[in-house]
Amino acid sequence: MDKAAQTMIDNLEKNTGKSLGEWIYVVQGTGLQKHGEIVKYLKSDHGFTHGFANLVALKTKGTDAGSAEKPEDLIEKQYKGKEQLLPIYEALTAQLKQFGADVELAPKNAYVSVRSKKQFALIQPSTKTRLDVGINLKGREPEGRLEKSGSFNAMCSHRIKLQHADEVNAELIGWLKAAYEEAR
Repeated sequence: MDKAAQTMIDNLEKNTGKSLGEWIYVVQGTGLQKHGEIVKYLKSDHGFTHGFANLVALKTKGTDAGSAEKPEDLIEKQYKGKEQLLPIYEALTAQLKQFGADVELAPKNAYVSVRSKKQFALIQPSTKTRLDVGINLKGREPEGRLEKSGSFNAMCSHRIKLQHADEVNAELIGWLKAAYEEAR
């Protein structure tokens, strides 16, 4: 388990008086199955912040990187039937790793969170022919293929749609680098 996740788990108990295991038990008792429903329940009924609600929902469903036997299993699952998108993912991650030793790739069930001190991007194979890159660039106006995130992902301010590895270019890397610098 990564340090950030362990810190959140420790703080969850400090802040609420209940351990992660106790919260998982509470959520399981509700019968809620969908991630969004669990998050909403924890926020509205228990006053959780989004981050803590998301953590408990992921752990309850076992869909976070820490719950997978191997994080690469999550990557394999994400790209099953979408193998033609893997070269885009590989090109992106190769560039992201050059930003610094603090860049962490944290696979989830449906996407890979990219963070340093906090998440600054995510990579998601959204369809069989398109990979979406979510970027946190608060205050930045959309331009060209850098569009507002919209309903894509509430954790990101912008989205870039990719269909080919050659679209991982200097412009995209520049936006990712700006988001990385803001997150440090």
